[in-house]
Amino acid sequence: MDAIGVFDSGVGGLTVVSALRRRLPRESILYLGDTARLPYGSKSPETVAGYTRKNIHFLAERGVKAVVVACNTASALALGQIDQPDRSVPIWGVIEPGARKAAEVSRGRVGVIATEATVRSGAYPRALRSLRPELEVLSLACPLFVPLVEEGWHDDPITEEIAGRYLTPLLAQGIDTLVLGCTHYPLLKPVLARIAGPEVALVDSAEAVAETVAAGLAEAGLAAGDGHVATARLCVTDAGETFRRVAARILEDPDLPLEWVEVI
Repeated sequence: MDAIGVFDSGVGGLTVVSALRRRLPRESILYLGDTARLPYGSKSPETVAGYTRKNIHFLAERGVKAVVVACNTASALALGQIDQPDRSVPIWGVIEPGARKAAEVSRGRVGVIATEATVRSGAYPRALRSLRPELEVLSLACPLFVPLVEEGWHDDPITEEIAGRYLTPLLAQGIDTLVLGCTHYPLLKPVLARIAGPEVALVDSAEAVAETVAAGLAEAGLAAGDGHVATARLCVTDAGETFRRVAARILEDPDLPLEWVEVI
């Protein structure tokens, strides 16, 4: 197929797909949303690692030339456990690119909001301090955000109230940068920006990931040629109208085909 394979637990990883399509318009993309096993953020590291291996295997079986783990939880808990046979193609996660961007813009105090599993892993503080040891990093789990996004309640009064309760402790401690440590969270940007205010920089790793993938494909000689006509396909493990509706909004394309698949 010669596409870039991208997977997440649900619709959130499509924010990475959108960034990839802007940065690499000649590249085809095969997306897998593991909606039947959503959310990953409340599950054990062993379970997430198992899902991640199966998802990579599914994409590899479809002939992708590279894989983007567009899930912060899977990037944090599983990438270090992926065996060599599963690395027959380049694999990129989302945490390192996001941490690099936050380290570039922060004035010294970074807030990280993410799933419970990502926060417990400590992946963002480690990545940030490896780049700038002096950074103060404050992490907070926001477990209600993923179901709100999956429900399509991106800019709803209930969402704003919940976001306000989550962010208030971080803002009270003077963060200057807020890392959206889950690929679902960029869909809440308008709400989060209103609550955080103009003095707090919001860091969405999707754009940074797209730059990383572009450089990696070029270095490996895998970039699509000038005459390549890009395609995009969406696969889900549990099809639903909400996913279709939110996907159309993120990708600005209501006609993308949606395929229901089994990942075993």
